[in-house]
Amino acid sequence: MKFTAQQIANILEGDVVGNPEEEVSKLSKIEEGEKGSLTFLSNPKYNSYLYTTEASVTIVNKSLELEKDVSTTLIKVENAYESFSKLLAFYNEVKNNKTGRENPHFVSDSAQVGEDEYIGAFAYIGNNVKIGDRVKIYPNAYIGDNVTIGNNVTIFSGAKIYSETQIGNDCTIHANSVIGSDGFGFVPNEQGELNKVPQTGNVIIEDNVDIGSGCSIDRATLGSTIIRKGVKLDNQIQIAHNVEIGKNTVIAAQTGIAGSTKVGEYCMIGGQVGISGHLTLGNNLKIQAQSGISKSLKDNEVVQGSPAFGYSDFNKSYVYFRNLPKIASVVNKLEKEFNAQNEKL
Repeated sequence: MKFTAQQIANILEGDVVGNPEEEVSKLSKIEEGEKGSLTFLSNPKYNSYLYTTEASVTIVNKSLELEKDVSTTLIKVENAYESFSKLLAFYNEVKNNKTGRENPHFVSDSAQVGEDEYIGAFAYIGNNVKIGDRVKIYPNAYIGDNVTIGNNVTIFSGAKIYSETQIGNDCTIHANSVIGSDGFGFVPNEQGELNKVPQTGNVIIEDNVDIGSGCSIDRATLGSTIIRKGVKLDNQIQIAHNVEIGKNTVIAAQTGIAGSTKVGEYCMIGGQVGISGHLTLGNNLKIQAQSGISKSLKDNEVVQGSPAFGYSDFNKSYVYFRNLPKIASVVNKLEKEFNAQNEKL
């Protein structure tokens, strides 16, 4: 796909400085720009590359003042970074604008599928499934019985959506994620053998949720595991049965949340965080990477460590931890001096 500088400027409501008919067909970093590519400049740290880049078109802030001539055609906008992000979203929309049904695929006679759908090869859609408009289901995806999917949802290749799951509007589920698998529930009998507890609940995913690749979200034992509106999950995250994630919370890769824990709204949770079960975590939390959460947290806390404690206290303690050999040496020296003084006395 090729676009002219003027076409891009029209999308971004920007002004062209240079050749409005300059064409681009790919994206690049400004320092790696080449003929036919589009790039952007928003960080002053990279200003020098504007005068050396070979990119055909560069998006810049209107406030930028040139120090010398440039060979690249400029598109001036209010916020270059925001505009480039908008353009990336547009590019993805055009690139992924697939419609129709590839063969072979299976759609149950009792399923309801909306308009402008895309169903890839080897996709499976089960009984009584309800799918909204402009939904894209990529090859080898599985949609179990009684699943409900809203409008403008994309489910990438290999994702598995178990029965009874409810997915809202404008959601994205990336490859190989599993939504609605059984929660980890077992109870020992008199012989010490572990008997499985039936997992009869479901998973509810509200609007505008993004789920990365390789995530597992377990169905509830009873009731629902709930991912609230606007939540963003990175890759390889485990969310156990009956967990609830508050709206607009962001969770980084390899985090695990044990059963029945409630996470608040607008939280930021770093990578490889482990959270115990049956906890209540407040709103606006910041949990640093590799922290272990074993107790409930109040609103606005910032924690780190395993088990986690206050971020500021952790940093102060870590200074002493790194200096433990020096501190031990000083203590040993003082102990020797003290013992020598005692012997003299």
